[in-house]
Amino acid sequence: MRFDIITIFPEMFTGVFSGGIINKALERDLIQVFIHNLRDYTSDKHRQVDDRPFGGDQGMVLKPEPIFQAVKEIREKLETPVFLLSPQGKRFQTAMAEDMADHSQIILICGRYEGVDERVADHLVTEEISIGDYILTGGEPAAVIIVDAVSRYVPSVVGNERSVRQDSFSKGILDHPHYTRPREYQGHKVPDVLFSGNHEQIESWRRKKAIEKTRMNRPDLIKKKSSQES
Repeated sequence: MRFDIITIFPEMFTGVFSGGIINKALERDLIQVFIHNLRDYTSDKHRQVDDRPFGGDQGMVLKPEPIFQAVKEIREKLETPVFLLSPQGKRFQTAMAEDMADHSQIILICGRYEGVDERVADHLVTEEISIGDYILTGGEPAAVIIVDAVSRYVPSVVGNERSVRQDSFSKGILDHPHYTRPREYQGHKVPDVLFSGNHEQIESWRRKKAIEKTRMNRPDLIKKKSSQES
């Protein structure tokens, strides 16, 4: 799978994929990540990628021309999805990551400054995506997160693919608690049920604890799951 990231700060990606599972996937050629400097797709001598917004608003806005040109040159197939990373987008979720992993290429446009010319959102991209209800200085950190999340669904990237299906959000709730050695640490013991050998009891306990953690940390997921099942 190929990821193409369009940015005005390509240096922000230096070394960011140089460790862990993503680096191993790159070395094994399971995924490819290409960083494109938006300024390389400008046509003026100043390589200008932004301008003041019409209407007298604050800040600067990324111009449409270089973005359209970049996508035109980078896109390998007409059906390749293009995503604009901005606070105005749909919230990025597990289902989106799984869907993205079905494509051989995805293009990520990193928003910046006050925003991106709306014609990019209206007439170029497949979808706008936000990684959360907060503001970043730009879409570059969001692009890293999306590459990481989507790569986990590319076959053979994660050694134990069964663990991916069991992660938080895969079943609509958070993951259950995990424990390892030592059995007791500073007076805190691992729950006895995990040593019972009774797999049915263990799964029941894990399900109960997952629901408890979800209810405490993400009650919105419980409400959403209940509405889907009713």
